[in-house]
Amino acid sequence: MTSQAVDMGVQVTPEEVKARGIPMGQKIAFGLGMLANQMFPAALGIFMVILVQGLGMSPILWGLIFFLPKLVDAITDPLMGYISDRTESRWGKRRPYIFIGAIVAGISYMAMWQLSAENSQMYNFWYFLGWSVVFFIGMTIFSVPYVAMGYEMSKDYHERTRLMAVAQWIGQWAWVIAPWFWVILYDPDWFSSSAEGARTVSIYVGLACMALAMVPAIFCRSAASDEGAEKSALPQGSIAEVFKDLFQGVVITFKNKPFQKICIATFCIFNAYNCVAGFAFFIIVYYMHGGDPVAAGNWPALFGSISSLCTCFLVIPVINWMAQRYGKRETFLITQSVSLAGYAMFWWSFTPANPYLMLVPVPLFVFGIGGLFTLMMSMTADICDLDELETHERREGLFGAIYWWMVKFGAAFAGLLSGLILSFVGFDQTQTLQTEEALNGLRAAFILVPATGTAIGIWVMRSYDLGEARVREIRRELDARIG
Repeated sequence: MTSQAVDMGVQVTPEEVKARGIPMGQKIAFGLGMLANQMFPAALGIFMVILVQGLGMSPILWGLIFFLPKLVDAITDPLMGYISDRTESRWGKRRPYIFIGAIVAGISYMAMWQLSAENSQMYNFWYFLGWSVVFFIGMTIFSVPYVAMGYEMSKDYHERTRLMAVAQWIGQWAWVIAPWFWVILYDPDWFSSSAEGARTVSIYVGLACMALAMVPAIFCRSAASDEGAEKSALPQGSIAEVFKDLFQGVVITFKNKPFQKICIATFCIFNAYNCVAGFAFFIIVYYMHGGDPVAAGNWPALFGSISSLCTCFLVIPVINWMAQRYGKRETFLITQSVSLAGYAMFWWSFTPANPYLMLVPVPLFVFGIGGLFTLMMSMTADICDLDELETHERREGLFGAIYWWMVKFGAAFAGLLSGLILSFVGFDQTQTLQTEEALNGLRAAFILVPATGTAIGIWVMRSYDLGEARVREIRRELDARIG
């Protein structure tokens, strides 16, 4: 074997080539955890429509339910990352928390949907809010160590992208399956009301996601990514000292310039889309089918499923190939630009006369969200290496916690903004027929809000400079330090 191999013009040692491989079984096990990680929010997003459409909750209370639990996440996410980074056990740093979090999230998901239209609006609001706080705490216990585990599974620049591509491909099936809950929940042959459907279907969703979330805790192993890094244990002392140490770690993490860029870009792109994602249901039902969910039939489900299938079989393979050929930043800029064309086309493609037209922009617009996390999670793993080089510590848990807290807080803010937009455009949940102004406002928001967020994300990432050559150089310096 030659002493060096050449990879895209970057010198790669045989040791690096060997270090790349993650067994496919490990990738699939990690990916099944991603399926749970995405199925929970995917199903939640579908079910949340029932609070307004089936239980008559006001858009303002609906928005508050999105927003308030994320105030808890502001504390629990960084704290969970900090704790898992400093945990030492016979099962490793992450696996015990992933297992426990899966159980808490699954049970609380089932509990929070045991609602009835016979209850008062405020009873349903407080009951759902209380259980949703427990649910999101469980998701924090599961997801923060789970994401950090993914950052640790490879030291190689491209293998990280391949791992995340497999995980995102498997996880994307959540968004293929979840839209069909609309069909089940609103079909009178299945359930007499959507609220009754939510009470029953949530039990199956909670149990299935709980089982999937446990898989990486049982089968996945992390690489020894912290070899050579200074070992950090939980401080011995008061709670105040723990939070002081946590705060210092958060400050150091936020000072990382490449990390700042991917957080800002993700916040703008993902959450601008999240703000109006539920509007597709309202546009299809109220604009295209006169406010009748039964007449809308399978169209809301088809729109969501075909979008996700395009992500699985078009976006993720293309992005995986492009990232290895052209680099992660360049792939990001190209694919996000493609999505802008898709957003613009929706003004003409949502039409009552021909519902099939709404599927025409889908292969373009899914490049925006479909490949976002494949690239960003791979980039975060690279950033963890840069952080270790500069600080002599490994902080995968804290990086993952802060990144995903930005995503979740943004989603909560987007949910709050969704309710405000619905009110602003004049949408009235008590009326079957909406005004023309309200329907045009929904359609305009569905295009302009995510397109604006995408444009900002592109502008921010133009100066991202942690490319392959720099990442390999960092990795060699860390390996030399270990040696």
